Amino acid sequence: MAQYIEQLRHVCSLGALQSVLAIDRAVPILHAGPGCGQKLWGALGFQNGCQGSGYVGGHSVPCTNIGEKEVIFGGDERLRNIVENSLKVIDADLYVIVTGCTADIVGDDVGEVARRFQEQGKPVVYAETGGFKGTNFFGHELVIDAIIDQYLQPADKAEPGLVNIWSVVPFHDAFWVGNLKEIEKLINELGLTPNVIFGPGNGLKALNRVPQAQFNLLISPWVGLKNVRHLEEKFGTPYLHYPVLPIGPTETGRFLQTVGSYAGVEPKRIEKVIARHETGYFYFIERAADVLLETRLLPRRFVTISDSFYALGITKFLVNDMGLLPETQYITDGVAEEYQSRIAAEFENFNDGITAKVVFTNDGGAAHQDIRTIKFRGRPLILGSAWDKALAQEINGYQLSVSMPISDRLALNRSYVGYEGGLRLVEDIYSLVLSDFQ
Repeated sequence: MAQYIEQLRHVCSLGALQSVLAIDRAVPILHAGPGCGQKLWGALGFQNGCQGSGYVGGHSVPCTNIGEKEVIFGGDERLRNIVENSLKVIDADLYVIVTGCTADIVGDDVGEVARRFQEQGKPVVYAETGGFKGTNFFGHELVIDAIIDQYLQPADKAEPGLVNIWSVVPFHDAFWVGNLKEIEKLINELGLTPNVIFGPGNGLKALNRVPQAQFNLLISPWVGLKNVRHLEEKFGTPYLHYPVLPIGPTETGRFLQTVGSYAGVEPKRIEKVIARHETGYFYFIERAADVLLETRLLPRRFVTISDSFYALGITKFLVNDMGLLPETQYITDGVAEEYQSRIAAEFENFNDGITAKVVFTNDGGAAHQDIRTIKFRGRPLILGSAWDKALAQEINGYQLSVSMPISDRLALNRSYVGYEGGLRLVEDIYSLVLSDFQ
């Protein structure tokens, strides 16, 4: 029987245009139909209250706007003209051609167009990101691989202590800027030199340093694994894969110990960094203990309906640090089967032998139907997207938007990563709880 999917919480692989925009002074050039960019901008760019325009984003993104003529006769020439004019009009450091479904199906030789400009010394690369190929997570990896292959150059030697940081997917994660800055701060405190290509003030200066790194650090359940493996193959740079987004003292402490040990940082320095942060963290938690332990207020059980970054990171924090109990956790980012068992195993690795059931699904509607059958004791907490507000009202629960689409919050420099991020998450959750008692 045919089925339909409700509330899809990702977009197609062409959504990787937002990953290009996250690189300072980088510009995507769309070889696609006129509606593709608009829809993707609306889905990714307008969430969390920000337009996500980047340096040249939104309606300013160059696009071939291919139609019937290009479908019949090919769109190579049109693409060549758009790229040539973009180089004349837009002052940028990197131009990335990304393709839509039509161009990939027709078979336009986008690689040849890009190579013509590369031969002229122009910083133009291309990635074939036809939407039918997968999600924007897959497209993100395609774009990074394209930059690795077509732009980066080998380094003479590795720079000791230089660490490339790869983690959340820009713009899909509404809090990506703050999260990457917090990771950068933690790595720096270990005495290492963090190198992040996404975000303000980084851009090509950071990108050009990628081959010089001592190692690549991937903080992600699965997104980016292909990229760090590719960097190892091409430049011989080893990588450390940390699968959990570190939120709160328990996981952040483990993260710092793992990274520090891998990088050869003196154990005393690692422990000193952890101790200082824990002192600050627990000072604020102790101040709020009366509220946090008040059983009349406390939501004891929770559900996540989000991508694997937040489903895993938040669940670890709420179970190990806040003492909440997990109901079913719904992971919505279209995780490939080859990664699912490894991610599911992480949900069986909580303190005190606590485990959580995991469901990998793209269907938000199916998740809602399932949640309606759960018999909660007390008011549950739902951590998902703005689409889950109506469900929370229906089952008398609390709801916080942490994952795409976030249309009910403004996120500028907010972060849920690290010790500070854990405090922010506690503030956001219990502000919801306290608001019902006014």
